Amino acid sequence: MEKYIYNEQNGLWYELQGDYYIPCLELPAEKEERHIGVWGQRHLRYIRQHKKVFYTNLLTSGKLQSYLADVEEQAQELFDRLMKQRAEREGITEKLKADNQIEWVGKMNALRSVVTETVNTEVIFV
Repeated sequence: MEKYIYNEQNGLWYELQGDYYIPCLELPAEKEERHIGVWGQRHLRYIRQHKKVFYTNLLTSGKLQSYLADVEEQAQELFDRLMKQRAEREGITEKLKADNQIEWVGKMNALRSVVTETVNTEVIFV
């Protein structure tokens, strides 16, 4: 048996794997490389587990990287905006940081947890 065969009906090459011929398929190349950080990775993990059809469609169409990069940007912008707004509202300032670093760190950690949960709810786990 030949290692590779060509099927003229569908225009695909097939490769012999054991006793079966498997189509030689390639995913379309992504147009651009964009940064995917913690938010994009978290969303990727979520759609892989909970939205398998959506994930597969993005993957096979070659749009997964750009989609995840968009989610990353959206989540990071929301996170930064909420951190700034809530820090001002709760009086977490540079003066507090200079006067009492331990209190400032505690408040910032609590604030970061709340804002992270908000971003997860509104952007990541949707």
